[in-house]
Amino acid sequence: MAKKRALISVSDKNNVVELAQNLVGLDFEIISTGGTKRTLEENGVNVMSVSDVTGFPEILDGRVKTLNPYVHGGLLARRNDENHIAQLKEHNITPIDLVVVNLYPFQETIAKDNVTLQDAIENIDIGGPTMLRSAAKNYESISVLVDPTDYSKVVEELKENGNVSLETNEYLAAKVFRHTASYDALIAEYLTKRTGEEAPEKLTVTFEKVQGLRYGENPHQKAAFYKKPLASNASIATATQLHGKELSYNNINDANAAFEIVQEFTEPAVVAVKHMNPCGVGVGENIEVAYDRAYEADSTSIFGGIIAANRPVDVHTARKMKEIFLEIIIAPSFDEDALEVLKQKKNLRLLTVDFNANDAKGVKLTSVKGGLLLQDEDLLSLDNVEVKVATKREPTEDEWKNLKLAWKVVKHVKSNAIVLAKDEMTVGVGAGQMNRVGSANIAINQAGEKAKGSALGSDAFFPMGDTVEAAAKAGITAIIQPGGSVRDEESIQKADEYGIAMVFTGVRHFKH
Repeated sequence: MAKKRALISVSDKNNVVELAQNLVGLDFEIISTGGTKRTLEENGVNVMSVSDVTGFPEILDGRVKTLNPYVHGGLLARRNDENHIAQLKEHNITPIDLVVVNLYPFQETIAKDNVTLQDAIENIDIGGPTMLRSAAKNYESISVLVDPTDYSKVVEELKENGNVSLETNEYLAAKVFRHTASYDALIAEYLTKRTGEEAPEKLTVTFEKVQGLRYGENPHQKAAFYKKPLASNASIATATQLHGKELSYNNINDANAAFEIVQEFTEPAVVAVKHMNPCGVGVGENIEVAYDRAYEADSTSIFGGIIAANRPVDVHTARKMKEIFLEIIIAPSFDEDALEVLKQKKNLRLLTVDFNANDAKGVKLTSVKGGLLLQDEDLLSLDNVEVKVATKREPTEDEWKNLKLAWKVVKHVKSNAIVLAKDEMTVGVGAGQMNRVGSANIAINQAGEKAKGSALGSDAFFPMGDTVEAAAKAGITAIIQPGGSVRDEESIQKADEYGIAMVFTGVRHFKH
């Protein structure tokens, strides 16, 4: 009986020597190329060169070596087709029974600083994906391995049964096509960015699994967490978990919301989030003061919430955080004493994120039934716009501070959104109502007496003067909003009537 053949050509050489040794022990003949062939030979594995199989040398600096009928005929021939087998014999082609291939490190190459286009292009694998696809197409007869974690499973089946089951081969083939699709998606994305195309006629995205989740938003929904290849270190997807229970679907969503809000601030800031809306935001001269203000902003809603701090958490702040039930605390780092305190709560999740990592402008993907929406991330701030004072009275210095804080936070509140800010903290948040005055009333009611002297931020313009009327009755003294309504004059007149300073940004911040 003729020996079976295995073709091995890998860039990731983890466990490949052990695999080859096992295959030789199972009476396989090994074919290989380049660096893989050298590695196997150096470890005592008898290897046949691909050139010996094809009768043709590697050419064009290795760009062409396996693109040959003696390789692909051996991969694509259907073993139960008499005509195919006859053609193999006619052309003296030997079938290949097992393929072990992983690809040139394109992702790792483009991740490097100052990578050149030439380097990127030379790390686009052609022969590897072609062999993988050929073998995977013929999975009824061929086992194809792209992931070193699958090596042991295949060896075990070969040792126990003399062959690999059809079920395993189909599983491996599906994995191959996911792998090559992801590989091509990265190449397409890289080259598309270079051309400046922002909305191509085809959009293929790829993500890598971070973890399976117990369930989604509700226990009856299955869920998993994926991250984008080459994701910024300034993201929840690349956060390091130091302590606590496994993150849930809702935890990840809320943690992302908290992190995005706290990134708005350069001064020490703490953000508390519930159900993806901020319930309290505070800034101060240090992180402890900022936390105190975030807590005071809404000491009821913060219970069971997610905290994000943009400075290391010290032991004094940690002791205060430990006093209430929190789901997650996110920070650049935790002092050793702070960690000791917080780890006393076994379920509290502690995450560190690199706040200093480069976080280039990206795109936001939102799924809809049967489709996908794509848009730029909303990264506009007051630094990017020309603010216009629309009323007779200009804001005071303290009012400007309150207005800026309200504007930073309202951007991240579900529309319709109203935020009240005063004394370096939020004092009222109204989110997600069907009309703007409804959100304003929620924020005002939450603030109570603290509404007096506060500033109001609105994510979109006022369609009529009723929100200004409600603000005036609550004692709010300054308003920041986009402007642009056909009825702006009505709101301006109302503000002037009550002595409220109102500024227009010319930019809205809808968040649905």
